[in-house]
Amino acid sequence: MGPDHDLSAPVIPSTPSASSALPPAPAYGRRSVAEVLGSAAASIGVDGFENRLGLPAAKRICVVLADGLGRGLLKQKSAHTPFLRGVLQQGQGEVPVWLDSAFPSTTAASLASLGTGLAPGQHGLVGYDVLDPSQDKVVNMLGNWDAGVDPQDWQPYPTIFERAAEHVDVTTVSLPQFGDSPMTRAALRGGTFVSAITSHARTAAAAEAMAGTDASLMYFYVNDLDKAGHRHGCQSPEWEHQLEELDATVKRLDSSLPAGTTVLLTADHGMLDVPEPQRIDYSADPALVAGVRHTAGEPRMLHLYLEDNSSRSGAGAGRQRLLDAWRGRFGERIWAFTREEAIAAGLFGPVRPGVEQRIGDVMIAARDALAFYDIGRVRPTAMEVVGQHGSLTKAEREVPLLCFQASGRTSGPASAKTARRRGARG
Repeated sequence: MGPDHDLSAPVIPSTPSASSALPPAPAYGRRSVAEVLGSAAASIGVDGFENRLGLPAAKRICVVLADGLGRGLLKQKSAHTPFLRGVLQQGQGEVPVWLDSAFPSTTAASLASLGTGLAPGQHGLVGYDVLDPSQDKVVNMLGNWDAGVDPQDWQPYPTIFERAAEHVDVTTVSLPQFGDSPMTRAALRGGTFVSAITSHARTAAAAEAMAGTDASLMYFYVNDLDKAGHRHGCQSPEWEHQLEELDATVKRLDSSLPAGTTVLLTADHGMLDVPEPQRIDYSADPALVAGVRHTAGEPRMLHLYLEDNSSRSGAGAGRQRLLDAWRGRFGERIWAFTREEAIAAGLFGPVRPGVEQRIGDVMIAARDALAFYDIGRVRPTAMEVVGQHGSLTKAEREVPLLCFQASGRTSGPASAKTARRRGARG
C-alpha cells in the first residue's frame, strides 16, 4: 500500500490476531482514511493509484475533511443536516458509508494517513505528541511542532498531493495558518494552497480554483466542529450549530463546483464528551507513573515511556508492574497494553524502522468516558476540554464517507489561474 519511492526499508510486520483483548485494528489498505485521497486520484485517472473505495470515475473530485465528525454523531444529529441526510438517502452505490480513522484517533495521525496514504507506523505521526528518541524529549505533531524536528525528515515519504500534482491540478483550500505549517509540510505538502478565513469565502475560493480545470483533485478542510466539541462538548448547542454550518457549506459546494464534480465528505476522527469528574490527573498517583520517564499522547490514549537505565529483565518487570497498576485502578474501563502488543495487533499498521521507539512502552486507551492528564507536563486548563478523542471506541474511530456528484454552478466559469497565483506550496 506504500507509494513508489526509494524509502523501501523493511517494516515490522503486523499480525492482528496477536492481541485478542484489543479491538480490531483499523482497516488500513481497505476501508480507512488512508485510502481516501489515493482512491480519489485513481478515480480521476492518475496513474499509480488504486481506487480501493470504489469511487465513481470523474474528471474532478473535492474531498471535504470535517475535523471531529464521527459517524455516530452524524447519525445522532441528522435533524441538523438536511442536505447531508438527503445525500445518504439517495445512496452511493458500492462506495462505503463509513471508514476507520487511523490509530490513535487523533488529527495528526489521521491527517497524515489521509495525506500520505500510509498507516501511522509508516508515516511516523503516531500520536498528538510522542517521544523523539534522538532528542529524548516529547514533541508535538500538530500545532506546536518542535523546532528540533524537521517535518520532512520525520515523515519522508512523498504525499499523494505531490505525486498527483505531476499529472493533474491539485489544490488545498484551508485556513491561512495551515499554508506552511509543519504539519502541512510533513503530511499534506504538494499542489497549490488557497486560503480563506470564513466558510463562505472558502467555498467561493474552491469554486474559483476548480472552474476551468480539466482533471482536478481538491482537499477542503473544515475545523469548526472539532473546536466547538473540545470547548463545549459534542452534545452542546454550539456543536450542533457548527454541524448546521457544515451542512450549509457542503450544500454551497454542491451548487458552486462544476457540475458532475464528485464530492466526498469524511473526517479524521469522532468524539465523545468526558464529564469533569472523569478527567483525571494520573500523575498524582505514584503507582501510575512508577518507572515512567516521559508521558505523551492524547488524554484518551496515553504513551508512557519507561526509564531505560535498568536491565532488560528489570525493565520487563517494571513494565508489568505499571500495567498491573493501571488495570488494578481502572479495570475494564481501559485497555492497557504494550508497544509490542499494539504492533502485533496491527493498530499502527506495519511499522518502519525508526518509528517503533516513538511509540510508548506502555499504552493506555480509555474504553469508558475517561480522560487522563499528567499535570506536571500539561497546563491545568487542559482539563477543561469537554469533547475528546484518541482511543479505540466506535464513537472515536468510525467516521462517515458521503459521496455525491455536484449539481453545478450556474454562472460562467472563472479562470483557475487566479487561485494558482496565490502561491504554490511546493
